[in-house]
Amino acid sequence: MAEQQCPLQLLRTASGQLHCRRMQSLKNKNVDTPDPFYRPSVPRQKTSAEIINEARNALRTLRTQRPLTPREYQRKLFGSASSRTPDDRPPSAFSLHASSFESSESRPISGARLSPLDHKPKLFSSPTKDQHSSIPFPKPPVDPLEVRKVSSARARLFRTTSWGSLPDENKERLNSEDPAMMDNLSKRSNENCLAELSTHSHIKDDDILLMYKEYNMSEKQDFLKGSAAEPPLQLSGSDQIKKHGRASSCPSNTDWGKSGNQEGLKDDSKVNESEEEENYWNVKILPILCELESEDNIEKLCLACTSLYQALEEGHMLGKRFKRRTVLLKTLYKLVDIGSDPLCLKLAKIILAMKVSGKNMLSVCKLAFKICRNEKNDFLIQNDKLLDYLLEVLRIEDLQANNEALLYCMGAIKFISGNAALLNEMANKGAVEILLQLVKQINNIRENDTHFSSLGHLLVQLTATLRNLADLRQSRCQLLCSDAISELCEVLEQRISDKDVCTNIARIFSKLSSYNDCCAALADCSRCYILFLALLNKHQKKQDLVVRIVFILGNLTAKNNQAREQFFKEKGSVSILTSLFQIYSEFDLNEKKRKHEAGEEKKTQKHPLEAEDVLIKLIRVLANLSVHPSIGAALAANHYIVSLLIMVLEYKSIDDCEELVINATATLNSLSYYQVRNSAVQDKKLHIAELLLKLLMSSNMDGILEAVRVFGNLSQYHEICDFIVKRKIYKFMIALLDAKHQDVCFSACGVLLNLTVDKNKRAILKEEGGIRKLIDCLRDFGPTDWQLACLICKTLWNYSENITNAVSCFGEEDINTLLMLLASLLDEEVVLDYNFDNDLRDYHKMYWETEFKPVAEKLLSRLQRQLSFFQPITVTSF
Repeated sequence: MAEQQCPLQLLRTASGQLHCRRMQSLKNKNVDTPDPFYRPSVPRQKTSAEIINEARNALRTLRTQRPLTPREYQRKLFGSASSRTPDDRPPSAFSLHASSFESSESRPISGARLSPLDHKPKLFSSPTKDQHSSIPFPKPPVDPLEVRKVSSARARLFRTTSWGSLPDENKERLNSEDPAMMDNLSKRSNENCLAELSTHSHIKDDDILLMYKEYNMSEKQDFLKGSAAEPPLQLSGSDQIKKHGRASSCPSNTDWGKSGNQEGLKDDSKVNESEEEENYWNVKILPILCELESEDNIEKLCLACTSLYQALEEGHMLGKRFKRRTVLLKTLYKLVDIGSDPLCLKLAKIILAMKVSGKNMLSVCKLAFKICRNEKNDFLIQNDKLLDYLLEVLRIEDLQANNEALLYCMGAIKFISGNAALLNEMANKGAVEILLQLVKQINNIRENDTHFSSLGHLLVQLTATLRNLADLRQSRCQLLCSDAISELCEVLEQRISDKDVCTNIARIFSKLSSYNDCCAALADCSRCYILFLALLNKHQKKQDLVVRIVFILGNLTAKNNQAREQFFKEKGSVSILTSLFQIYSEFDLNEKKRKHEAGEEKKTQKHPLEAEDVLIKLIRVLANLSVHPSIGAALAANHYIVSLLIMVLEYKSIDDCEELVINATATLNSLSYYQVRNSAVQDKKLHIAELLLKLLMSSNMDGILEAVRVFGNLSQYHEICDFIVKRKIYKFMIALLDAKHQDVCFSACGVLLNLTVDKNKRAILKEEGGIRKLIDCLRDFGPTDWQLACLICKTLWNYSENITNAVSCFGEEDINTLLMLLASLLDEEVVLDYNFDNDLRDYHKMYWETEFKPVAEKLLSRLQRQLSFFQPITVTSF
């Protein structure tokens, strides 16, 4: 059959649909000439009609859903699916309190012993009355009765108010979330606090209280009003002296600024403090610190921290260049023990703004991590500036020196990136660029470096955050502009053994490759194919990684012929795919046997099982590759691949997993298009036809359509035509003409056309009202689908060969309907007046002129003249 040349030739598509070649009408010749159509003998450019018709071509690619990423309901550094063991990864839970911070940020102890001094250092004598300015800040009296008045946490802070020491790490920590503990917190008034201070100062109590009360009352009123709280006391240092009659030399000022723990002030002593700064400290900062020392109410402490941050910002005292920075930080560190998340959020922001380093940087990043770990705090974080400082840490901190601090900082950012509002804010603040710069720094550290392993933990957090950012259009544009694909491929190459990092990057690429521009950029990265194959080969049984890599390959090969060629040419590409196919088919079979032996009832699945999902994506890659002519021919000759596809149809029903069965059928359909000498599909065509009967008998219309498409290709063979007639499948094809579904009608009509090539099988069209149904399809779909109309006319052309009487052949009613319908469809004015979109009008007109009109004119002429013989239309392979 394939060797016969016909007046009208058809190009069969791989989906079982019949794609008509362009036919040209010889308008200047008699319409009754025996050979009115011909195939052009020279290559020509495709017409717009043919280009649009490729959308209907059965050599079509398949689509599938992106693999489902399960949501982690608990925020952890490493999720439950992590390949890291608890011993090999930093903890997500830890205790954190004031003693976690250092009072000074001097360089670490070197370990070298110093030589003894030649002379004895002279100890300070007891201060005289004139030496009040150098008196250390005294310890408050530790009276047992007084201690009982305050809560356990406040008592602990109370005992350690001496600025040279910090709370003992082993002492009991207050849990601020315990209502019973919070109810026991007793208040100590600001006046009492200042009274204690005044006992060690030459300033009168009335002067101190007058200054502080005036400031504190105005400040609190501003907070109650919700204003931006600029302290109402705006007097300069000299004005304060005039107002109170003498200089305000509060011992806390002189102590905190010039004495106390001298080691803790090493860095601060290098900063020269102007008189204006000293006065600003006295007026704006000192009263707030007093309130932080004396207040027990969490809300008031939070307000005081807000006021403190604003005062520091207004006075340009944020950062390291601040004389009394160490004293300020000590005050804040002690408040960490209270354990309130809202308060710790305020503290973390101020501490980060003060540019701490070393152990304190690690501790404050852990503090931020603990705050962000609680999803309920997202609203608080959104209304504060913590995100700005966390991003700043990533931007400026040294990667190798502070890799653990960066880990917890990055973990905090990963947590809040799960919040849509914070994610958008993150993108607007340039998070993508900051993270990619960090990726580049990590890529420069090679495997022999001591930090290489620990930086892998950081990469897990970083890539997880980029995965969330990839959902935003703005972020995707930034990723493309920043050459993120190349950098992430570099990470894959260096960290191929780190399954967590590779899985996160696979999730990023699976999202990006779902968009045309990102997919094209990834396809242009030539080394991605060999990297993906290496990952598949190394992590064959890691389903969550394999399914995403295969999904990405399916996206790359869906629309890009060059990508198909490049992937297919990579060494071992097909063998790795078939190996995975075999592995996950066995997984799926074993799971099915287990359920059957356990007697588990069949349940409707909302999503495919893990093994099924991998097979769906794998089959999609094979189907997409088969669109390429040379690759498709090679796959059609691969008996192992065809056997695996057949195996899926053998043990899997469409009710078990619809997408898997339909994808396997569609791939067989594509492979059956290629008429190669050693075609595995051709060798097993009868077995495939038997398996397709299950789909035809199902109630799933998508499955039925795919089965009919395969029959459309296989019906080119005499054995399949005999099978169709013997098993009465043609009756099913005729019944499908009533489906009122254009694609179903098109595929069914293609099978009937192939059957009518055989003279002995043409009579089947009279059964089940086949002729009338073809005419009804022509009437219903003709004006909007000239391809289907053309196919119907060709089927009727074959059927009407050797007729002597059109009425006896078609029936009087049907022949009259057909003649009127053909005349109407050949009326150019009627066609042009049909309600088409402007963009499609030219296409419909061209297809009508080049494809439908020549065939319809020939059929109409035959019916009218009752010609006795015309050679039948047959089908040849492309």
